[in-house]
Amino acid sequence: MKYQAPKWLPGGNLQTIWPALYSRRVHGSKPKYKRERWSTPDADFVDVDFAVGLEVMSQRPLLVMFHGLEGSSRSHYAEAFADWAQEHEVAFAVPHFRGCSGEINLAPRAYHSGDFEEIGWILQKMRLRHAGPIFAVGVSLGGNALLRWAQEMGAAATETVSAIAAVSSPVDLAAGGYAIGRGFNRLIYTRMFLNSMKPKALRKWDQHPNLFDKKALNAAKTLYDFDNIFTAPLHGFKSTEDYWSRASAKPKLQQIQVPALILNALNDPFVPAWCLPSSSEVGKHVVLWQPQHGGHVGFAHGRWPGNLRSMPDTVGAWLLQHQIGHFHG
Repeated sequence: MKYQAPKWLPGGNLQTIWPALYSRRVHGSKPKYKRERWSTPDADFVDVDFAVGLEVMSQRPLLVMFHGLEGSSRSHYAEAFADWAQEHEVAFAVPHFRGCSGEINLAPRAYHSGDFEEIGWILQKMRLRHAGPIFAVGVSLGGNALLRWAQEMGAAATETVSAIAAVSSPVDLAAGGYAIGRGFNRLIYTRMFLNSMKPKALRKWDQHPNLFDKKALNAAKTLYDFDNIFTAPLHGFKSTEDYWSRASAKPKLQQIQVPALILNALNDPFVPAWCLPSSSEVGKHVVLWQPQHGGHVGFAHGRWPGNLRSMPDTVGAWLLQHQIGHFHG
C-alpha cells in the first residue's frame, strides 16, 4: 500500500486522533444497520450489525469486520468499510465483541486480543447462512484475534473464508502494551480506553460478585494492570505476561494457510515499528504492507479534513482478488 499522509497531517499521533474524530468516513450517506442478536453456546449473546440494503443470502461476497478495543459498527473505520462495501455491492456485517454493542453481556467473560474461539464461532455461523464468498477484516485487537483464528485453523480456514486482512493489529501484544503504557500514549490513549473499560468491568462485577479484585481494578492506571486484574484471569490466562504471550499472533504467522494481508503503519503509536514481522517471519500466504505513515487505523487522505476511504478501498480490492473459485453451495 503506497500511502502518503497529507502534508497538513504530520506525525503518528495526529494521524491516529484526527481521522477518528474529524475526517469524512463515507462518500455517500452514513451506513444504516440492522441488528441481529445471536445466542452463544455459553448462554450469552453476540450482537451483529448488518448493513441495510445488501442481501446476505445472495451469491455476492460478504465482508465480516471485527472491530478493535472498545470499537463498534459506528467506529470511524467500520463506517468507512461499510461505505466501501455499499459501493462494491458487497454484503457487510460487524459482529460486536461482548460488551461492545451498547449492552453489557451476561456471562462472566468479556473479550480479548486472542479470542479466536469467538471469531471461529461467528464465522462458522456466517458460513452456514451465506452462499457467496466470505472475507474477514480485523482492525487492531480484532485483527490480531482474526490472525490467531487463521493460525489455529490452518488449511481448514479456507473452507470458511476466501481471504483475511488485519489492519493496525498489535501482533506483538507485549510490545504494544508497553508502548501504550508510556509517556503521551499513557496520558491520552490509556486514559481513554480505561474510561470505558473500567465501568464495564465494574458492571460485570455487579453481575458476578467477587469475579475479580474490585479495589485493585479501581486503582488500575495502565492496560497492563487492567489485563492482570480482569482480562487475563477471566479468560483463562495466568497473568498479563501469559495473556500477551499466548494471544500474540506474531510467533505463529507461518502457520496461516489462507490468503492474509497484514497492514501496519510504521508510525503507529500503539504498535512500534521494531516489533513488526519481517517477510522471513511469515509464511507464503501472508502479505505484509508497512507504509511509513498512517498512524493507528488513520490513513486519512486528501484535502482537509481528509477522508478515510483510501484504506478500505485498497484493502477491499486486495480481498476481492481472492474470491474466484470460493463459492459454496
